[in-house]
Amino acid sequence: MQLGTAEHDSSFNRGTTAKNCTRVTWFLLLGLTEQAGLKGILSALFLFIYSVTLTGNLAMITLIHADPQLRTPMYFLLSILCFIDSSFSALNTPRLLESFLTSSQSTSFAGCVVQMTLMTLHGTAECLLLAIMAYDRFAAIYHPLLYHTVMSQHLCVQLVAATYTASVANSALLTGYIFKLLYCGPNIINHYVCDIPLVLQLACADVAKAEAIVFSSSALIILFTITIILVSYADILVTICRMRSLNAQSKELSTCASHLAVICLFYGTITFTYAQPSSHSSMEQNKVVSVFYTVIIPMLNPLIYSLRNKDVKPALKRRCLDMLPS
Repeated sequence: MQLGTAEHDSSFNRGTTAKNCTRVTWFLLLGLTEQAGLKGILSALFLFIYSVTLTGNLAMITLIHADPQLRTPMYFLLSILCFIDSSFSALNTPRLLESFLTSSQSTSFAGCVVQMTLMTLHGTAECLLLAIMAYDRFAAIYHPLLYHTVMSQHLCVQLVAATYTASVANSALLTGYIFKLLYCGPNIINHYVCDIPLVLQLACADVAKAEAIVFSSSALIILFTITIILVSYADILVTICRMRSLNAQSKELSTCASHLAVICLFYGTITFTYAQPSSHSSMEQNKVVSVFYTVIIPMLNPLIYSLRNKDVKPALKRRCLDMLPS
């Protein structure tokens, strides 16, 4: 199998055919950084973040399902978000920690396929779920008396099922098409994960169609979810402005604050990633942004919802009191 450098001409071996191609069977991941002095510090830091992420998300899921007052559509959807975040972190952070222990890290071709599939699935699911949560906030503020009828448990389950169905379909479409291409070498990925744009750079075939499919799929999902979020919050803002009581306005705004913070973090990171020009410096920046997206945000989401939520803190206190010996 032919090996090569991480930086190579995008036209390299584009004319290679299946007959004269020795297919790549594994990829070499260079990791987050090659500076040995930073690896020890970063390893300890990300191990701490990983522990906080799993503890925070699993604790939030447990609390939501254990406390009767949190058994509402909003918190049911929040528990799904916590599940996605904990799964996303468990998928990426151990591989990041492993990269600090070695100068480089190899992964099989099948392992790269599985990792990209799961990353795409969870990323798509989080986009769609944030849109559903925005509609949930709209239903709670615009139809307060009919909220539990509009957002019934049955509808919530159907929406989550539809989210995962769409996510699986999108993930299967993208990864299936990407890994149908020929990969004959180089096999070096300048990242700690099998990132779609970097894997496509290694293909020994014309990737224009694959790039168009990836762009179209990403644009469709992002535009669809952002439209739902913007329309929902526009209606929420109009409804709040019509309220005569300042206390009522403040209360309704506070219920949206946590969700808005999570949306800004998530979409802000995506925008920064895809707005950067393609260059070596932007490659290093994108690795840092990927860490924020795959490692930091899953840790911050449960903290945002617990620290800025008037229902979660009392529920947590009740559970702590219940655990004390009588």
